[in-house]
Amino acid sequence: MGVWDLLLVGLVLLLGLCGVLVPGVPGSWLVWSAVLWWALKATQPVSWWILVGTTLAMFLSQVVRWALPPRRLRESGATPRMGVYAGAGAFLGFVLVPVLGAIPGFMGGIYLCERLRLGRHGEAMAALRTAMRSGGSSVLAELFTCLLITGAWLGAVIWG
Repeated sequence: MGVWDLLLVGLVLLLGLCGVLVPGVPGSWLVWSAVLWWALKATQPVSWWILVGTTLAMFLSQVVRWALPPRRLRESGATPRMGVYAGAGAFLGFVLVPVLGAIPGFMGGIYLCERLRLGRHGEAMAALRTAMRSGGSSVLAELFTCLLITGAWLGAVIWG
């Protein structure tokens, strides 16, 4: 697989990661389809193992998301700005503290956004709890799964 193909797969993965945070965009399906595209074009056995792992992770993520409360983020006062802060925090947390850092990074991003908006610690914590109960946990589960898949793909491309 050429460099341009890998860059296109990476771009679709990035678009899928951003799509998780945007309502109505099938972000997790974009991530899965990018890995499928890569697995079909790559001739290495590791690409098929990554695809199988991606499919299982997506299935598990969907089961977890169905068990969580439905997304009602708009009613809780969530804004697109909050989504950007949460996504950036999750990505930075995932990179700085490998894998598990995405969870506190996501919540830290929401807290920072609300702290800047509201100005007080107590109100920002209350807004964080409301956002997580109103569907933020569902978004976090989907984003965490997509970050894991992207990390596995990147690792396979670099070391494979």
